[in-house]
Amino acid sequence: MLKFSTKLALAVLMLTPLAWFTSFQSKSEFTPYTQTIPNTTLSFDMVPIQGGTFKMGSAAGSPSAQPDEMPQHEVTIDPFWMGSHEVTWDLFEVFLDKNFESSISEAPLTPEVDGLSRPSIPYLDMTFGMGKEGKPAIGMTQYGAIQYCRWLYLKTGIFYRLPTEAEWEYASRAGSTSEYFFGDSPAALGDYAWYAANSQGSTQEVGKKKPNPWGLYDILGNVQEWTVDHYHPNTYKQRESKGTKNPKLVDEELYPKVIRGGSYASPEADLRSAKRIASTPTWKRIDPQIPKSQWWFPEAPFLGLRVVRPVTPPSPEEIATYFGTPPQEDY
Repeated sequence: MLKFSTKLALAVLMLTPLAWFTSFQSKSEFTPYTQTIPNTTLSFDMVPIQGGTFKMGSAAGSPSAQPDEMPQHEVTIDPFWMGSHEVTWDLFEVFLDKNFESSISEAPLTPEVDGLSRPSIPYLDMTFGMGKEGKPAIGMTQYGAIQYCRWLYLKTGIFYRLPTEAEWEYASRAGSTSEYFFGDSPAALGDYAWYAANSQGSTQEVGKKKPNPWGLYDILGNVQEWTVDHYHPNTYKQRESKGTKNPKLVDEELYPKVIRGGSYASPEADLRSAKRIASTPTWKRIDPQIPKSQWWFPEAPFLGLRVVRPVTPPSPEEIATYFGTPPQEDY
Protein backbone atom coordinates (compact mmCIF):
# COMPACT_ATOMS: atom_id res chain seq x y z
CA MET A 1 0.00 0.00 0.00
CA LEU A 2 1.19 3.49 -0.80
CA LYS A 3 2.00 5.74 2.12
CA PHE A 4 -0.34 8.70 2.64
CA SER A 5 2.26 11.19 1.37
CA THR A 6 2.74 9.12 -1.78
CA LYS A 7 -1.02 8.84 -2.31
CA LEU A 8 -1.33 12.59 -1.99
CA ALA A 9 1.53 13.18 -4.41
CA LEU A 10 0.00 10.75 -6.90
CA ALA A 11 -3.35 12.55 -6.67
CA VAL A 12 -1.64 15.87 -7.39
CA LEU A 13 0.30 14.44 -10.31
CA MET A 14 -2.88 13.01 -11.79
CA LEU A 15 -4.22 16.57 -12.06
CA THR A 16 -1.60 17.34 -14.69
CA PRO A 17 -3.32 18.28 -17.98
CA LEU A 18 -3.69 15.36 -20.37
CA ALA A 19 -2.13 17.31 -23.21
CA TRP A 20 1.16 17.41 -21.31
CA PHE A 21 1.18 13.62 -20.97
CA THR A 22 0.27 13.24 -24.64
CA SER A 23 3.22 15.40 -25.73
CA PHE A 24 5.47 13.32 -23.50
CA GLN A 25 4.28 10.00 -24.92
CA SER A 26 4.40 11.16 -28.54
CA LYS A 27 8.10 12.12 -28.41
CA SER A 28 9.65 9.11 -30.11
CA GLU A 29 12.75 10.50 -31.80
CA PHE A 30 15.87 10.10 -29.71
CA THR A 31 17.48 13.36 -30.77
CA PRO A 32 18.63 16.59 -29.12
CA TYR A 33 15.78 18.93 -28.23
CA THR A 34 15.05 22.20 -26.46
CA GLN A 35 12.62 22.06 -23.56
CA THR A 36 10.61 25.24 -23.13
CA ILE A 37 9.00 26.20 -19.83
CA PRO A 38 5.33 26.77 -20.75
CA ASN A 39 4.11 30.38 -20.64
CA THR A 40 7.64 31.77 -20.24
CA THR A 41 10.58 32.62 -22.46
CA LEU A 42 12.80 30.16 -20.56
CA SER A 43 14.20 26.96 -22.02
CA PHE A 44 17.03 24.46 -21.70
CA ASP A 45 18.67 21.94 -24.02
CA MET A 46 18.75 18.16 -23.69
CA VAL A 47 21.13 15.81 -25.53
CA PRO A 48 20.64 12.08 -26.12
CA ILE A 49 22.94 9.65 -24.35
CA GLN A 50 22.89 6.30 -26.14
CA GLY A 51 22.75 3.29 -23.85
CA GLY A 52 25.65 0.89 -23.56
CA THR A 53 28.07 -0.94 -21.32
CA PHE A 54 31.15 0.64 -19.77
CA LYS A 55 33.72 0.05 -17.08
CA MET A 56 32.77 2.09 -14.01
CA GLY A 57 35.36 3.19 -11.49
CA SER A 58 39.15 3.26 -11.56
CA ALA A 59 41.40 0.50 -12.84
CA ALA A 60 43.65 -1.28 -10.37
CA GLY A 61 47.10 0.28 -10.52
CA SER A 62 45.89 3.71 -11.59
CA PRO A 63 48.00 6.24 -9.67
CA SER A 64 44.95 8.42 -8.93
CA ALA A 65 42.56 5.65 -7.93
CA GLN A 66 40.84 5.86 -4.56
CA PRO A 67 39.59 2.83 -2.60
CA ASP A 68 35.93 3.76 -3.09
CA GLU A 69 36.43 3.79 -6.88
CA MET A 70 37.38 0.10 -7.01
CA PRO A 71 37.05 -2.53 -8.19
CA GLN A 72 36.37 -1.33 -11.69
CA HIS A 73 33.35 -3.23 -12.98
CA GLU A 74 31.12 -3.44 -16.05
CA VAL A 75 27.82 -1.55 -15.90
CA THR A 76 25.07 -1.42 -18.51
CA ILE A 77 23.04 1.75 -18.89
CA ASP A 78 19.74 2.32 -20.70
CA PRO A 79 19.52 5.37 -23.00
CA PHE A 80 18.48 8.74 -21.58
CA TRP A 81 18.61 12.44 -22.27
CA MET A 82 20.80 14.71 -20.17
CA GLY A 83 20.86 18.46 -19.78
CA SER A 84 23.58 19.91 -21.98
CA HIS A 85 24.29 22.45 -19.22
CA GLU A 86 24.01 22.67 -15.48
CA VAL A 87 20.74 24.22 -14.24
CA THR A 88 21.21 27.98 -14.12
CA TRP A 89 19.82 30.54 -11.70
CA ASP A 90 17.32 31.89 -14.22
CA LEU A 91 15.73 28.42 -14.40
CA PHE A 92 16.00 27.66 -10.69
CA GLU A 93 14.68 30.99 -9.39
CA VAL A 94 11.36 30.55 -11.17
CA PHE A 95 10.88 27.43 -9.05
CA LEU A 96 12.27 29.08 -5.94
CA ASP A 97 9.92 32.09 -5.89
CA LYS A 98 6.24 31.60 -6.78
CA ASN A 99 5.65 35.35 -6.94
CA PHE A 100 8.51 35.69 -9.41
CA GLU A 101 7.12 32.83 -11.48
CA SER A 102 3.69 34.47 -11.52
CA SER A 103 5.18 37.80 -12.56
CA ILE A 104 6.89 36.39 -15.66
CA SER A 105 4.24 33.84 -16.61
CA GLU A 106 1.98 34.61 -19.56
CA ALA A 107 -0.86 32.66 -17.93
CA PRO A 108 -2.05 31.98 -14.38
CA LEU A 109 -0.27 29.19 -12.56
CA THR A 110 -2.14 25.91 -12.68
CA PRO A 111 -3.45 24.67 -9.30
CA GLU A 112 -0.88 21.92 -8.86
CA VAL A 113 1.99 24.28 -9.62
CA ASP A 114 0.48 27.04 -7.46
CA GLY A 115 0.26 24.62 -4.52
CA LEU A 116 3.75 23.18 -4.91
CA SER A 117 6.03 23.32 -1.87
CA ARG A 118 8.97 25.56 -2.67
CA PRO A 119 12.28 26.35 -1.03
CA SER A 120 12.42 28.78 1.84
CA ILE A 121 13.84 32.08 0.64
CA PRO A 122 17.46 31.86 1.86
CA TYR A 123 18.61 34.26 4.54
CA LEU A 124 22.04 34.42 2.90
CA ASP A 125 23.09 35.48 -0.57
CA MET A 126 23.15 32.01 -2.06
CA THR A 127 25.31 33.23 -4.94
CA PHE A 128 28.01 33.95 -2.35
CA GLY A 129 28.80 37.13 -4.25
CA MET A 130 29.56 35.23 -7.46
CA GLY A 131 26.54 36.48 -9.41
CA LYS A 132 23.66 34.80 -11.21
CA GLU A 133 23.53 35.77 -14.86
CA GLY A 134 24.18 32.65 -16.91
CA LYS A 135 25.73 30.93 -13.89
CA PRO A 136 24.76 27.61 -12.31
CA ALA A 137 22.34 27.58 -9.39
CA ILE A 138 24.14 26.44 -6.25
CA GLY A 139 23.73 25.39 -2.64
CA MET A 140 20.49 23.40 -2.87
CA THR A 141 20.03 20.14 -0.97
CA GLN A 142 19.35 16.89 -2.78
CA TYR A 143 15.72 17.23 -1.66
CA GLY A 144 15.64 20.72 -3.17
CA ALA A 145 17.12 19.41 -6.42
CA ILE A 146 14.51 16.65 -6.60
CA GLN A 147 11.69 19.10 -5.93
CA TYR A 148 13.01 21.29 -8.73
CA CYS A 149 12.60 18.25 -10.99
CA ARG A 150 9.05 17.90 -9.67
CA TRP A 151 8.33 21.50 -10.62
CA LEU A 152 9.65 20.79 -14.11
CA TYR A 153 7.38 17.77 -14.32
CA LEU A 154 4.31 19.75 -13.28
CA LYS A 155 5.18 22.52 -15.73
CA THR A 156 6.01 20.36 -18.76
CA GLY A 157 4.38 16.97 -18.19
CA ILE A 158 7.77 15.35 -18.79
CA PHE A 159 9.51 13.36 -16.07
CA TYR A 160 12.89 14.87 -15.28
CA ARG A 161 15.05 13.60 -12.44
CA LEU A 162 18.57 13.55 -11.06
CA PRO A 163 21.00 11.13 -12.73
CA THR A 164 22.12 7.99 -11.02
CA GLU A 165 25.79 7.87 -10.15
CA ALA A 166 26.34 5.31 -12.92
CA GLU A 167 24.49 7.42 -15.51
CA TRP A 168 26.57 10.43 -14.57
CA GLU A 169 29.91 8.62 -14.95
CA TYR A 170 28.80 6.97 -18.19
CA ALA A 171 27.81 10.35 -19.65
CA SER A 172 30.95 12.04 -18.40
CA ARG A 173 33.24 9.40 -19.90
CA ALA A 174 31.53 9.64 -23.30
CA GLY A 175 32.99 6.33 -24.39
CA SER A 176 36.46 6.95 -22.95
CA THR A 177 38.37 4.70 -20.57
CA SER A 178 40.90 7.33 -19.47
CA GLU A 179 41.06 9.45 -16.31
CA TYR A 180 39.29 12.31 -18.11
CA PHE A 181 37.21 12.01 -21.27
CA PHE A 182 40.04 13.73 -23.19
CA GLY A 183 42.89 11.53 -21.85
CA ASP A 184 44.88 10.55 -18.79
CA SER A 185 46.83 13.78 -18.52
CA PRO A 186 45.10 16.84 -17.01
CA ALA A 187 47.12 19.12 -19.33
CA ALA A 188 44.06 19.94 -21.48
CA LEU A 189 41.67 20.34 -18.53
CA GLY A 190 41.54 24.11 -18.93
CA ASP A 191 39.97 23.70 -22.37
CA TYR A 192 36.97 21.89 -20.90
CA ALA A 193 36.55 22.88 -17.26
CA TRP A 194 36.58 25.63 -14.66
CA TYR A 195 38.51 24.43 -11.63
CA ALA A 196 40.83 25.77 -8.96
CA ALA A 197 43.65 26.63 -11.37
CA ASN A 198 41.63 28.87 -13.72
CA SER A 199 38.31 29.90 -12.11
CA GLN A 200 39.52 32.87 -10.04
CA GLY A 201 37.62 31.34 -7.13
CA SER A 202 34.15 31.70 -8.65
CA THR A 203 31.48 29.91 -10.61
CA GLN A 204 31.48 30.86 -14.28
CA GLU A 205 28.82 31.29 -16.93
CA VAL A 206 27.82 27.87 -18.26
CA GLY A 207 28.84 26.73 -21.72
CA LYS A 208 32.00 28.81 -22.10
CA LYS A 209 34.33 25.81 -22.28
CA LYS A 210 34.38 22.98 -24.82
CA PRO A 211 31.81 20.20 -24.33
CA ASN A 212 32.67 16.55 -23.99
CA PRO A 213 32.17 14.37 -27.11
CA TRP A 214 28.51 13.78 -26.21
CA GLY A 215 27.70 17.48 -26.05
CA LEU A 216 27.79 18.02 -22.29
CA TYR A 217 29.22 21.36 -21.17
CA ASP A 218 30.87 21.77 -17.76
CA ILE A 219 30.37 18.09 -16.98
CA LEU A 220 33.72 18.50 -15.25
CA GLY A 221 34.22 21.54 -13.06
CA ASN A 222 32.22 24.75 -12.51
CA VAL A 223 29.94 23.08 -9.93
CA GLN A 224 29.69 19.58 -8.59
CA GLU A 225 26.44 17.85 -9.48
CA TRP A 226 23.92 15.89 -7.45
CA THR A 227 23.15 12.26 -8.19
CA VAL A 228 20.31 10.28 -6.68
CA ASP A 229 22.58 7.64 -5.10
CA HIS A 230 23.42 7.12 -1.47
CA TYR A 231 27.16 7.06 -0.89
CA HIS A 232 28.84 3.97 0.51
CA PRO A 233 32.61 3.42 0.27
CA ASN A 234 32.12 -0.27 -0.59
CA THR A 235 29.39 0.10 -3.23
CA TYR A 236 31.57 -1.25 -6.01
CA LYS A 237 32.84 -4.20 -3.99
CA GLN A 238 29.24 -5.21 -3.38
CA ARG A 239 28.63 -5.25 -7.15
CA GLU A 240 31.74 -7.26 -7.98
CA SER A 241 31.23 -10.10 -10.49
CA LYS A 242 27.49 -9.46 -10.74
CA GLY A 243 27.20 -7.71 -14.11
CA THR A 244 25.11 -4.74 -13.15
CA LYS A 245 22.41 -3.02 -15.19
CA ASN A 246 21.26 0.50 -14.28
CA PRO A 247 22.61 0.28 -10.73
CA LYS A 248 21.36 2.63 -8.06
CA LEU A 249 21.92 2.68 -4.31
CA VAL A 250 18.97 4.17 -2.44
CA ASP A 251 18.89 4.64 1.31
CA GLU A 252 16.51 6.56 3.57
CA GLU A 253 19.40 8.07 5.51
CA LEU A 254 19.93 11.75 4.76
CA TYR A 255 23.73 11.49 4.58
CA PRO A 256 25.91 10.85 2.72
CA LYS A 257 24.76 11.16 -0.92
CA VAL A 258 26.96 11.06 -4.02
CA ILE A 259 27.94 14.19 -5.90
CA ARG A 260 30.13 14.18 -8.98
CA GLY A 261 32.22 16.24 -11.35
CA GLY A 262 34.36 18.60 -9.30
CA SER A 263 33.87 22.37 -9.11
CA TYR A 264 35.50 25.74 -9.62
CA ALA A 265 37.26 25.18 -6.27
CA SER A 266 38.47 21.62 -6.95
CA PRO A 267 41.99 20.38 -7.70
CA GLU A 268 42.43 18.62 -11.02
CA ALA A 269 42.34 15.12 -9.48
CA ASP A 270 38.78 15.72 -8.25
CA LEU A 271 37.59 16.25 -11.83
CA ARG A 272 38.41 12.71 -12.91
CA SER A 273 35.41 10.83 -14.32
CA ALA A 274 35.63 8.18 -11.60
CA LYS A 275 35.93 10.56 -8.64
CA ARG A 276 33.23 10.16 -5.96
CA ILE A 277 32.37 12.83 -3.38
CA ALA A 278 30.04 12.36 -0.38
CA SER A 279 27.70 15.03 0.95
CA THR A 280 28.06 16.02 4.60
CA PRO A 281 25.99 17.89 7.20
CA THR A 282 28.99 20.14 7.89
CA TRP A 283 27.79 22.17 4.90
CA LYS A 284 25.02 23.41 7.22
CA ARG A 285 27.10 24.42 10.22
CA ILE A 286 26.14 28.10 10.01
CA ASP A 287 22.45 27.41 9.39
CA PRO A 288 20.68 28.84 12.48
CA GLN A 289 17.46 26.88 11.92
CA ILE A 290 16.56 23.96 14.18
CA PRO A 291 16.06 21.53 12.55
CA LYS A 292 18.38 22.53 9.72
CA SER A 293 16.96 23.66 6.39
CA GLN A 294 15.51 21.01 4.10
CA TRP A 295 16.37 23.17 1.12
CA TRP A 296 19.79 24.82 1.43
CA PHE A 297 23.43 24.17 2.26
CA PRO A 298 24.70 27.60 3.32
CA GLU A 299 28.29 26.37 3.01
CA ALA A 300 28.13 24.58 -0.36
CA PRO A 301 28.67 27.23 -3.04
CA PHE A 302 30.31 24.54 -5.18
CA LEU A 303 27.24 22.29 -5.52
CA GLY A 304 24.58 22.35 -8.26
CA LEU A 305 22.55 20.02 -10.47
CA ARG A 306 21.94 18.72 -13.97
CA VAL A 307 18.77 16.88 -15.01
CA VAL A 308 18.14 13.72 -16.99
CA ARG A 309 15.10 12.28 -18.72
CA PRO A 310 14.79 8.50 -19.16
CA VAL A 311 13.72 7.26 -22.58
CA THR A 312 11.30 4.86 -20.92
CA PRO A 313 9.21 6.87 -18.46
CA PRO A 314 8.32 5.36 -15.09
CA SER A 315 4.75 4.65 -14.09
CA PRO A 316 2.64 7.36 -12.41
CA GLU A 317 3.01 5.45 -9.14
CA GLU A 318 6.81 5.41 -9.44
CA ILE A 319 6.84 9.11 -10.27
CA ALA A 320 4.67 9.86 -7.25
CA THR A 321 7.02 7.90 -5.02
CA TYR A 322 10.07 9.70 -6.41
CA PHE A 323 8.63 13.15 -5.87
CA GLY A 324 6.39 12.43 -2.89
CA THR A 325 8.92 11.15 -0.37
CA PRO A 326 8.65 13.60 2.55
CA PRO A 327 11.79 15.45 3.66
CA GLN A 328 13.64 14.30 6.75
CA GLU A 329 14.57 16.52 9.66
CA ASP A 330 18.21 17.45 9.44
CA TYR A 331 20.58 17.61 12.37
